Amino acid sequence: MHIAQGAMKAISVNKLTSAGCRVKIWVADWFAQLNNKMGGDLKKIEVVGNYLIEIWKSVGMNLDGGKVEFLWSSKEINSRAHEYWPLVMDIALRNKLPRIRRCVTIMGRSEEDELSAAQIFYPCMQCANIFFLKADICQLGMDQRKVNVLAREYCDDIKRKNKPIILSHHMLLGLQQGQEKMSKSDPTSSIFMEDEEIKKGYCPPKIVEGNPCLEYVKYLVIPWFNEFKVERNEKNGGDKIYTSFDELAVDYEAEELHPGDLKPALAKALNKILQPVRDHFNQDDNAKKLLKQVKAFRVTR
Repeated sequence: MHIAQGAMKAISVNKLTSAGCRVKIWVADWFAQLNNKMGGDLKKIEVVGNYLIEIWKSVGMNLDGGKVEFLWSSKEINSRAHEYWPLVMDIALRNKLPRIRRCVTIMGRSEEDELSAAQIFYPCMQCANIFFLKADICQLGMDQRKVNVLAREYCDDIKRKNKPIILSHHMLLGLQQGQEKMSKSDPTSSIFMEDEEIKKGYCPPKIVEGNPCLEYVKYLVIPWFNEFKVERNEKNGGDKIYTSFDELAVDYEAEELHPGDLKPALAKALNKILQPVRDHFNQDDNAKKLLKQVKAFRVTR
């Protein structure tokens, strides 16, 4: 799991629970199978699902008071199949194939890809999840927005006034220049939850837009710690603590803050976020076993 899925998910969930929401995290094993993740091997997918849960538990997701539930899609759908499948069928009946194909980007696919029948079925099922789970808010990444819009359009079709609220989080840029997001299938794009690769990150001087290192400060470090501390010697300006990203961006564009000082500070902050995860996977026998199994798997797109 990369840091966008791990730490950013924890930030988003903690914001929701602190605002009084109850959060259902859909461990989408059947959906991973439909999209041929882990070669469609459901046993491997189950291992990965348990590994993801261990990550979220150890990174700082607030699970106190039962405000967060982890629900496995296969178990939930099988237990209430009589509710789920008629809903999927109704969504499929009300939409033409081109409309569904426009949603395949939720799986990391494009409309031009040679898609399996399962990958056509997937958007109808994901749309159904929202109503099946009785979700008032859909909190997913911007890459999932098309199916969330499909759910709102479905509300129009069935004359339902209470539409789900779409709450989309930002997609973190990949580590290298031009990478639009982190991807598990491209290790050069990601910082994984058990390691740290910020030294290789693209970080051009004076440029804020499209700079992944600055994005990680904006969307991870400042929301996590409420500040970003840069330690440097006096001739380079001395130590400085930023409490807002705007302040940091002004300094960076003016070359008051150099990549050579920003990167070590970012690495130190990310290490503080990740250390509890590393400790958990080093010390907990079950977590250690899961990590070993996951590392042995070949990731499939």
